Amino acid sequence: MMRLAFGALLGLLAAFPALLALLAAVALHPVVLASVLGVAAWPRIARTVQRWTA
Repeated sequence: MMRLAFGALLGLLAAFPALLALLAAVALHPVVLASVLGVAAWPRIARTVQRWTA
């Protein structure tokens, strides 16, 4: 399923090059980067806090 979604995204980017610039502008925005990093790090942060309080 992920392979299909990735292929569709690459196809869209090849068909509409302007989407690449838009995607890069959105993905490199500091708020978006901070949100993605926070979501990615959340399980590790939660486990660390649980160990502190156990």
